Amino acid sequence: MTVRAAAPNRVVLDPEKVEQGLAQLVLTVIELLRQLMERQALRRAENGTVDDAAIQRLGLSFMRLDKRMIELKQTFGLRDEDLNIDLGPLGKLL
Repeated sequence: MTVRAAAPNRVVLDPEKVEQGLAQLVLTVIELLRQLMERQALRRAENGTVDDAAIQRLGLSFMRLDKRMIELKQTFGLRDEDLNIDLGPLGKLL
């Protein structure tokens, strides 16, 4: 039985798959930060503390980041659910 089968959604530290495990961890951190930044941008837009040009730049940046994340997940054979790491008693990260 593999580590992934016994504990799905956990980072795999198998020496044979260390690159994929590291990519999973890094992409998880990036996804967490992206979600936090997106929420903050939405709050700022709703509160009117950012102008229309900045909103367009933010939207374009988030679209480009999303496209790059899709490419990186494909490169490392990861899915969205793979980035939602199980933190044990704390639950899922994302």
